[in-house]
Amino acid sequence: MAHRVCPWWIGYFLLSPLRRFGQNPHEILGPYVHEGQTVLEPGPGMGFFTLEAARLVGRSGRIVAVDIQPKMLDGLRRRVEKAGLLDRIEVRLAATNSLNVADLANSVDFTLAFAVVHELPDTVRFFQEVATVSKAGAQLLLAEPKGHVKAADFSNELHLAADAGFELATQPTIARSHTALLRKKG
Repeated sequence: MAHRVCPWWIGYFLLSPLRRFGQNPHEILGPYVHEGQTVLEPGPGMGFFTLEAARLVGRSGRIVAVDIQPKMLDGLRRRVEKAGLLDRIEVRLAATNSLNVADLANSVDFTLAFAVVHELPDTVRFFQEVATVSKAGAQLLLAEPKGHVKAADFSNELHLAADAGFELATQPTIARSHTALLRKKG
């Protein structure tokens, strides 16, 4: 599978209100994200899910949004500031070979990996990093776009996640997506 990062300017299209009809952030995140949690969001783009996650974790929670593209992060920062959520969203620039989240070891309750894993050059390292920062029992919602990711490739991602210490909890339905809710063993 080719590893091609979504261009930063596509981030504006991904914010379209029409997207909410099939991929409503509150409906997708509501069952898993709760007050006071620490949430990791690799590849947030300009924050289609990020702002809703911040509302769900409340003032006592924290979102760590990590992206490799500075222009995506600039767009996200503007939206976060406009929404008045600066106190709960930390925006970080990832390296080409790391999420740069080692300081979060064993502190993450939930990770949202939405349409991002197929863009990564090293999925093994990604799942290992997420496992390292996740608490025992933490959840990882993995969703990949059916238009970009074949079922066999998604199955391979699930195997890599299992190798890193995650087990399949369920496979919720999200429009146009291969989806799995995983739980960290331990």
